[in-house]
Amino acid sequence: MKIKKIPMRTCVITKEKCPKKDLIRVVRTPEGKVIVDITGKANGRGAYLKKDLETIMKAKQNKQLDKHLETEVSEEIYEELKSYL
Repeated sequence: MKIKKIPMRTCVITKEKCPKKDLIRVVRTPEGKVIVDITGKANGRGAYLKKDLETIMKAKQNKQLDKHLETEVSEEIYEELKSYL
């Protein structure tokens, strides 16, 4: 029986490699809008965050998400991320 490969992604804050299902993807769409991508398939530049309140707060504090997505991330996005925990 063939073993299915588990996709691994790196959290932009903690730099940990985790299975894709354990992370939340935030995307800057080609139109420049920032969205939380639950499906993991939206077009645009994406950044993965670990599903952890401490990680999300650190991203907000250091503005790391702004740097990775090369745009300003609004307060509503951080609130939406917290709601998915």
